[in-house]
Amino acid sequence: MNWPVDVTIKEVGPRDGLQNEKTFISTEDKITWINQLSESGLKNIEITSFVNPKWIPALSDAVAVATGITKVPGVTYTALVPNLQGLERALQVNIDEVALFMSASETHNLKNINKSIDQTLPVLKDLARESLLAGKSTRGYVSTVFGCPYEGQVDIEPVIKVSESLFEMGVSELSLGDTIGVANPKQVQEVLEVLLKRFPADKLAMHFHDTRGTALANILVSLEMGITTFDSSLGGLGGCPYAPGAAGNVATDDLLYMLHGMGIHTGVDEQKMLRASQFIQEKIGRVLPSKSFQAASSQLGRTIGKTV
Repeated sequence: MNWPVDVTIKEVGPRDGLQNEKTFISTEDKITWINQLSESGLKNIEITSFVNPKWIPALSDAVAVATGITKVPGVTYTALVPNLQGLERALQVNIDEVALFMSASETHNLKNINKSIDQTLPVLKDLARESLLAGKSTRGYVSTVFGCPYEGQVDIEPVIKVSESLFEMGVSELSLGDTIGVANPKQVQEVLEVLLKRFPADKLAMHFHDTRGTALANILVSLEMGITTFDSSLGGLGGCPYAPGAAGNVATDDLLYMLHGMGIHTGVDEQKMLRASQFIQEKIGRVLPSKSFQAASSQLGRTIGKTV
């Protein structure tokens, strides 16, 4: 296998990881956690979402979090933004990157955004234009690429259509989401074979949830096909409020263990990330699903007081 030398990990735990948690994590703890992540070597952290607080109460403190963190030079701080009202708030706190989102399946888009795909595209076009005019980079998310909780299998044509539309708006990168964790390696290969004929590999990222334990296998196939950017969530936190049954994202801890064991460079300090997992597990009050973290937790327990 011709594995890449370097892989970029984009940490989505503070946003995607926390958005579905029943326990509200205090603003102070969110800030502390993000600051820990900032010191780990990560180059991109998705810190919050500027959606209506009624939609995602867990992230209702977006402004306070974005203004309270200590920004580290060289780290890009991203936030999910659904509309121009959210963009105004994001610009007020000088967010670095604006993430736009929509679904490849009509029903999930309606549930998630309360608009059809055709109604969503003009909104995102305006959002992308204003973000770029403000000097902010934009990132696109396409949800339900590999399956929808309401429609089942998703055809490749709407995925192509939505992806083309987002690139035409000027997004610098497109993250392809397995929102409910149904993808398998063969399916990932088939989807990427089609998309890589239209879009360069360095403009695509993969966003796998680990509902059925296939996320790392799907990442391996993606690596083989030239993808080198992956979204992940520390500890395996995550889930979509509008995707019943969706488990957390692939755990950053597990992804780091696999990549580093393969000799692939990420620039991320694995031990610092494990300590950050320990911190957020204590705040959430339940055991995190990350296997690497749980395997290391006994050792962490002996050193955590000295290092966090």
